Amino acid sequence: MAVYTEVSDDALAAFLTAYDLGGMVAFRGIAEGVENSNYALRTTEGDFILTLYEKRVDPAELPWFLGLMDHLARQGLACPRPVAGRDGQALRPLCGRLAAITTFLPGVWPRRVRVAHCRPVGEALAALHLAGAGYAPRRANALGPSGWGPLLARCGDGADALRPGLGAELHAALGRILAAWPRELPVGHIHADLFPDNVFFLDGAVSGLIDFYFAATDIFAYDVAVCLNAWCFEADGALNVTKSRALLDGYASRRGLGAAEAAALPVLCQGAALRFLLTRLFDWVNTPPGALVTRKDPLEYLRRLRFHLSAEGPGAYGL
Repeated sequence: MAVYTEVSDDALAAFLTAYDLGGMVAFRGIAEGVENSNYALRTTEGDFILTLYEKRVDPAELPWFLGLMDHLARQGLACPRPVAGRDGQALRPLCGRLAAITTFLPGVWPRRVRVAHCRPVGEALAALHLAGAGYAPRRANALGPSGWGPLLARCGDGADALRPGLGAELHAALGRILAAWPRELPVGHIHADLFPDNVFFLDGAVSGLIDFYFAATDIFAYDVAVCLNAWCFEADGALNVTKSRALLDGYASRRGLGAAEAAALPVLCQGAALRFLLTRLFDWVNTPPGALVTRKDPLEYLRRLRFHLSAEGPGAYGL
């Protein structure tokens, strides 16, 4: 979450006339994240999140994201549910952007990931995969393997400006990953960005999954690989196998990984690490001055990518 587009009190008041949400009580920007402009909104009817969709999001795809969230919420998954206005529409313009209001979820995301967080996250990820089965529309993953080469090219000299020789290292890793990428693994709707700041906990249990704007129809086990990268590495760049084993056990308690999925974990983890390294690198180079946003260090994922490239099978992750 972040703030790129400022919303005035008058603009918000006019926007809210389309809803039955009562009067505004409080309104503030949320600085975390890098994609859209997000605000915490409190009205006389309760707490909500207002999101303005920025340039990276294709407006034509917004109904898919909102539809998936609505479907998952109806299936009992703890995720934000889009709020429709009196006209039945959840999406409408605000300050030159398309915007939507979603329900607020209680809880706090873990600033420090502990082993106790990892099994519930694995369980929640599997629950998401299972709940999405009844949502018929599909969306290709724009940040899947076919998008990594163009994204690296768009970073230009940014990789070598960040660290000399990084560009060549990333090109070599990309070639190796694409050559080994699996093609016949189980596919469905995935979150694709389930980082700690997108998971809320309350009383030790997962209370909400948020930020579905990278969701896509892709390999389930790739989503697991994203979570292994996001939840199971320590500050020194080392994989905590106790955390990865807990996450994988939690996932398997709801949806078991097949033998081919388990065997593919190293290359899937390589791809996930490269994907987040590249998007962080792109944002590092291109974040506009003055944006209320916290940039994330691309080199954090270089250390993870190197680990995955050296991993010898799924045993490296505790399987």
